[in-house]
Amino acid sequence: MRQNQKRTFPTWGIIALVVVLIAAGGLGYVFWSKQHDEKLAQKAVEDYTQALEKQDYSAMSKMVTTASLEKIGYTKEQMIERYENIYGGIGASNIKVSDIKKEKGTDAGNYQVSYTVDMVTSLGQLKKQTYKTTLEKGEDSYQLDWNTALIFPGMAADDKVAVSTTKGNRGELLAKDGKPLATEGKAWQVGLYPVALGEGEERKKNLSAAAEAFGVTAEQLEKVLSADWVTEDSFVPFATISESEDRPELKGIVYQETTARTYPLNEAAAHLTGYVGEVSAEDIEKDPTLSTGDVIGKVGLEKAFDKQLRGKKGGKIAIKDSEGNEKEVLQENRMEDGKDITLTIDADLQQAAFDQLNGQKGSVVFTNPSDGDLLALVSSPSYDVNQMTAGISSEDYQAYADDSDSPFLTRYTARYAPGSTFKTITGAIGLDAGTTKPEDTSKVNGLKWQKDASWGNYFVTRVADVPSVNLEQAYVYSDNIFFAKEALKMGEKTFLAGLDKFIFGEDLKLPMAMKPAQISNDGKLASEALLADTGFGQGQLLISPIQQAAMYSVFANDGKLVYPKLTDDQETAEPKQAVTADAVATVKKDLIQVVENEHGSAHKLADLNLPMAAKTGTAETVEKENGEKETNGFLLTFDAESSRYMMVAMMEDTSSGKVVDTMKPLLAKIDTLIK
Repeated sequence: MRQNQKRTFPTWGIIALVVVLIAAGGLGYVFWSKQHDEKLAQKAVEDYTQALEKQDYSAMSKMVTTASLEKIGYTKEQMIERYENIYGGIGASNIKVSDIKKEKGTDAGNYQVSYTVDMVTSLGQLKKQTYKTTLEKGEDSYQLDWNTALIFPGMAADDKVAVSTTKGNRGELLAKDGKPLATEGKAWQVGLYPVALGEGEERKKNLSAAAEAFGVTAEQLEKVLSADWVTEDSFVPFATISESEDRPELKGIVYQETTARTYPLNEAAAHLTGYVGEVSAEDIEKDPTLSTGDVIGKVGLEKAFDKQLRGKKGGKIAIKDSEGNEKEVLQENRMEDGKDITLTIDADLQQAAFDQLNGQKGSVVFTNPSDGDLLALVSSPSYDVNQMTAGISSEDYQAYADDSDSPFLTRYTARYAPGSTFKTITGAIGLDAGTTKPEDTSKVNGLKWQKDASWGNYFVTRVADVPSVNLEQAYVYSDNIFFAKEALKMGEKTFLAGLDKFIFGEDLKLPMAMKPAQISNDGKLASEALLADTGFGQGQLLISPIQQAAMYSVFANDGKLVYPKLTDDQETAEPKQAVTADAVATVKKDLIQVVENEHGSAHKLADLNLPMAAKTGTAETVEKENGEKETNGFLLTFDAESSRYMMVAMMEDTSSGKVVDTMKPLLAKIDTLIK
């Protein structure tokens, strides 16, 4: 019998196998270690550059080697302070790091790192800066060697960054004849004269009187007086008032003349010009080129044209050595004054129209319908725009905000139901469609009408009980029933097709906030009641006075709709043929009768002996507690001969008759106001 024999490896074989396994393990460890180091180094670079982009200087300070800081005599706190002072001083923002490169260094485990930084300063976009440093390996992480050259390349530890800025003059807003609407004018700085305030109870009494007079608190005055630079003989400014404001004689209060943005027409053009004010933190966040103390447009055209009016800030950012010698210019801009902007507004007409409203809630829009120039844009009641820019007290501002007449509301851009003035468009569309014929008459008895019993409790109502009216008489008497019937004759499809040739849903590209005109909430006229209501300017129609003036321009231009403009160089859409010249001629002839006919709703204007066409409108709005509805009154009128002007006037909470009475004295002076 054979016996099993054990096979054995020779000793040298076992030794060789062990050696191979150890070598393989060593190589694997080396490979793993390199990969691990690579990941740690990459993470260190990413964390540092991300903290730089966020301007988180505290986080950055934890990622640098202590040895590199000690080498230049810095602590982590001093590093943080240097970034805050320098980057804060130049208004650094929008920091973006790119082109990050990482290469093996000469020392084992270390890396050479470079990256590029883009940033915006208070002078604008800074040219790209390229940085280089070393990544040092620690026990379980990498850290950057840091010195001040990582703030700006070439910057030594004791160098400084100097910033100088110059601001140009703000451009002016000018009327068409060059009269200033927003300009540099005189104002008064209000200040405390500490030595004259007295002491103890007398001082308290004087500060309290000053606080009450200028809408601040005594605590605020105490704070400005506590500044380090204040001495007994200092002038300590705390407010600015316009030239027209009262300057009360109070103990311890002195005034110094200064310059400030002023608005010669003040309340008459406040909604149009708007006003300027110092930038807020939010403003600076939106536009990093701004810095504390800068003045920008806050509302109105001051805001819309702010960049053109503000011009370009000049200045220089430079690195200087410890002795003040300039080493390198990082950024330099030449200062540019802001541009003047000339408007189409006629300053005299603007003032006269505002005065005519006399504080009543409403608006007046004057245009040159031939070229679209906006000659006057008035909203009433208004507010003291000079007070706003000089620095309004919180109490005075709140009084405006709480005023039930809404003085901050820009009424010429707000949308309203146009009422019977819109019958001009309904008639023109019907004439073009062939459904409205000048000779046809509508027979109705009484002051209310409905198509049939399917309308239930809904009726169209009118003011005058005229048994039979044709188109001309319908305009003269402003007959709602006639135009409701004409809309029903056209039907939804035809009426909408005609309305679509106007400006519904369009942005007029004017430098002011204004929602597009709407036909209805969904753009349709699906129900008969809504179709009928729209025919006489009610329903869900919403059109601002400016938009109305643009639509009604067809009656001064043989059917062409001319888009409005506010500056001579403003680009507008090309005029479009909204209705035919024949339809316009018929409607225009009838609108002249609205003035000349003794029954016409604007007949009170006849004794002005002007070539005038007009249409009035009284639009119902919300229902009051007593069941009656509030109304807004409108008056459309234009030069029936030479089309020199068109006016759309609106007054809230009243009838068109009151608007005619109010506007008549203004129209009586139209020949002197519009040459």
